Amino acid sequence: MSGSDRLSCVQWATGNIGARALRGIIEHPRLELAGVHVTSSAKVGVDAGELCGLDPIGVFATNRLDDIIELRPDCVLYMPAALDVDEVARLLEAGIDIVTTRGEFHRPSSMNPELRKSVERACTDGQSTIHSTGSSPGFITEAVPILLASLQRRLTRIGIDEYADLSQRNSPELLFDIMGFGRPPAEFDESRLDHLRDSFGPSLHTLAESLGMHVEAIAACGEVAVIESPITIAAGTLPAGSVGAQRVTVAASCKEGSAIRFRANWYCTTDLEPQWDLMSTGWRVDLDGDAPLRVDIRMPIAPERLAETTPGYTANRAVNAVRHVCEAPPGILTSVDLPQFVPEFA
Repeated sequence: MSGSDRLSCVQWATGNIGARALRGIIEHPRLELAGVHVTSSAKVGVDAGELCGLDPIGVFATNRLDDIIELRPDCVLYMPAALDVDEVARLLEAGIDIVTTRGEFHRPSSMNPELRKSVERACTDGQSTIHSTGSSPGFITEAVPILLASLQRRLTRIGIDEYADLSQRNSPELLFDIMGFGRPPAEFDESRLDHLRDSFGPSLHTLAESLGMHVEAIAACGEVAVIESPITIAAGTLPAGSVGAQRVTVAASCKEGSAIRFRANWYCTTDLEPQWDLMSTGWRVDLDGDAPLRVDIRMPIAPERLAETTPGYTANRAVNAVRHVCEAPPGILTSVDLPQFVPEFA
């Protein structure tokens, strides 16, 4: 940490989540924006304020790693679309802490061995820290269930459901080409299941370990529901008999007979066959134990405003993590290694 009571930060990448994090740094009472790294050549030289919808502040974007290292910031918020291991290693070797929304660093034991070795060496050489966080996985798969588990003395199951109403998401390529909405029902693409198991498995592992549970296996499966009549959503028209909703479940079975399950429920309509129990966009957490709980967390946002609002759920948690990561010992740290993130508003 720097000598002043303000931490200098660099925002790395300015996509939907990165731009929201950039704004969070600029407006934060104890963070100071030192620089911005962008991947688009069109953004090089653009004022940071303009990149996130604010007035110019006199900090200009670069696409050179050396420029960022020369700034010697306390922390980089690393949020690119693709991971560059060499970039991460050089930042850490230079003594710069990293908060990232990329999932590769979520749990050291789940990392690719070569990646882990490279990053841990860089952390040792630079006496620096890296932490991966976000809303999901992260907040809803760790922070919330760990807090709720503090009321239990016996716990047999944790069920986490995520709900997303996509009816007003005007992204045809995402919904139709990538996710398969509007298509005839078919077997789930194994690569999609692998991706979600790899994304959420380390977080479920972290949750289990924090509660003294021993994970034996993590599996992923998917299912779909179809629409009986054509419907038109923001992204286009879904024909009758096509996929109108889908679920992916990532489940961790534990030696003690307990289980932890995350299930993503994505839907374009609630008029489905079969009928699913769907709530509005948000999360539901169920705990089966000697103090059973069901907690619903809803996002009170009109569906047409979700795309502009939801990036804040991931970006804000990363911004709030900066102080805690900068105060932590070197290494790849999980949410269990760090204190609860407490935001600073003034």
